[in-house]
Amino acid sequence: MSLLITLKDAQKDAMRAKDKQRLNPIRMVLAAIKQREIDEQITLDDAGITSVIVKLVKQRRDSYTQYKDAGRDDLADIEANEITALEAFLPQQLSEKEIIALIDAAIADTHAAGMQDMGKVMGIIKSKAEGRADMGKISGLIKQRLTA
Repeated sequence: MSLLITLKDAQKDAMRAKDKQRLNPIRMVLAAIKQREIDEQITLDDAGITSVIVKLVKQRRDSYTQYKDAGRDDLADIEANEITALEAFLPQQLSEKEIIALIDAAIADTHAAGMQDMGKVMGIIKSKAEGRADMGKISGLIKQRLTA
């Protein structure tokens, strides 16, 4: 079943259950998907939808930290609930060992020798790990591997 159908079914279930904490983030995702499809005049596949969800989760995490820093725990809790609801639609996250194995394989494939090859390695890993791992964390691990 496609991710879009899963999202629409989840929206219907949340509407029936009158679960606004779950319904609002699902509506937000569906609206973002529709907006991107209209802007780019394409129909998004599961990978495109996953990238939209990843972007929204990242935005929510940024908002969460800003609200926490400002002492607005009420708004931070709303963002945390939205993150939880959105992450349910992302693929299973990669473990630390899987991430390191991906990095090592990408470095071997590209014959990366230093930081000048960072873009090549990130390009390979991004296609395999998008939505399954924090790309910022992966970037840091790649830098460690290439400078060591």
